[in-house]
Amino acid sequence: MEWTDEGTLIASRPFGETSAIIEVFTALHGRHAGVVRGGASRKVAAVLQPGSQVAVAWRARLDDHLGVFTVEPLRSRAVLMGDPLALAGLNAVCAMLRFALAEREAHPDLYRRTQALLAGMEGADWPPDYLRWELALLEDLGFGLDLSRCAVTGARDDLAFVSPKTGRAVSRQGAGDWAARLFPLPQGMLGQGPLTGQELREGLAITGHFLGRELAQLDPGLPLPEARARLIDRLNRRDRPEPT
Repeated sequence: MEWTDEGTLIASRPFGETSAIIEVFTALHGRHAGVVRGGASRKVAAVLQPGSQVAVAWRARLDDHLGVFTVEPLRSRAVLMGDPLALAGLNAVCAMLRFALAEREAHPDLYRRTQALLAGMEGADWPPDYLRWELALLEDLGFGLDLSRCAVTGARDDLAFVSPKTGRAVSRQGAGDWAARLFPLPQGMLGQGPLTGQELREGLAITGHFLGRELAQLDPGLPLPEARARLIDRLNRRDRPEPT
């Protein structure tokens, strides 16, 4: 069994004295693991860093074997290492891909969105794109939110909340006395203006709720990755007013 592909390296760990096991989120083969011979050497280990874009060739005797990768670097994202917030974002993306995606299942749309997000992390205002990426992750997993109309009245106007049970939008009129039990719906998630810091936190609370709930059904008791919590903590500290 053999194939070649391109992807983003999302994890690496030692294997024996000289090798490493890596996981790569590939364009055509999804999240895939394999052994890299000599991966523990200083030269090769420098390539096997989270976020690195690599060309890989995978080979195994049988399809269900772990198999062996040969890896060629295409693009380093070392520039993100010098920005604590961008590094936290990179780590969160890698951790969420490992957490949410089944092995060897292709997700071409999510792959393209992931590449765009990682490229954008070299810019200034990428955190709103991270929230949209988590929305896309939910959609790709089959748990997409429906923010198009009110779940109660059917109206498309004045959508202000999200039901924590159904993931559907609710208008102010439709919420009524239940408003306090619903998530506030950031208007930026509806494309109505930029996402403020508060709206970003509210949006991540929504996506975190549904990612945790739906994926916990597959592995009960498994929490969302700590890397995501560290990213949110950095975002909160960034947006916190400076003491006077």
